[in-house]
Amino acid sequence: MINEFEKIEDLGIKDYKVIQDKRGFCFGSDAVLLSRFVKLKKGAKVLDMCTGTGIIPVLLWAMNDLSSIDAVEIIPHVASMAQRTMKLNSLEDKIKVECLDLKEAPDFYGKKVFDAVTCNPPYMNAGGGLVNPSDELAIARHEIACSLDDVVKSARAVLKPCGKIFMVHRSDRLCDVISTFRKYNIEPKRLQMVYPSSKKKASLILVEGAENGKPQLLIEKPLFMYDDDNNYIQSLK
Repeated sequence: MINEFEKIEDLGIKDYKVIQDKRGFCFGSDAVLLSRFVKLKKGAKVLDMCTGTGIIPVLLWAMNDLSSIDAVEIIPHVASMAQRTMKLNSLEDKIKVECLDLKEAPDFYGKKVFDAVTCNPPYMNAGGGLVNPSDELAIARHEIACSLDDVVKSARAVLKPCGKIFMVHRSDRLCDVISTFRKYNIEPKRLQMVYPSSKKKASLILVEGAENGKPQLLIEKPLFMYDDDNNYIQSLK
């Protein structure tokens, strides 16, 4: 089930596990936070973009009563880990993972077919920060294979009328996220800022947008990862 340099990690929910690559492709708290932030109706049909090793679809399936989840990942090695993660959890008939460029999702799945899209995209814009010498890690972290614009454009195309998009991103890209949402007629409806602690500035944002939604943004209470004594806040797990 696993290859060299890979490991199996228990998610601590319904005995589900995920396959990870010890050399760098491991899920972080951002994926877990996004899964907790997402609000889905019973029977919703979901597409997860930039799925990595499949952590978000597994958590969404564990926490919601869904019809089905599809997921796309452009890096073959990582998509393989996601596909094997689903087999490991006997979810391969419920969560379908494709090795696919998300820009091709509207042609592959069709337009206006999903109730919701989730995405933990590459955070660094093209030319922002130092590019990792590993091509695969660079693709995962920098807007090389896809841009924020590509993500939102494709999400907009596959969403049903009034469908939702849920995204986690760096806090310093907030203006980029909101402006790109509105460019494609996705109205920001809910926003939560994530802080490492009360003594530090925000590091992440969680955003929900609605296709063709009315302007009205709800600002959720801030979320703190650690308390003032540097203890991890267990309720975020």
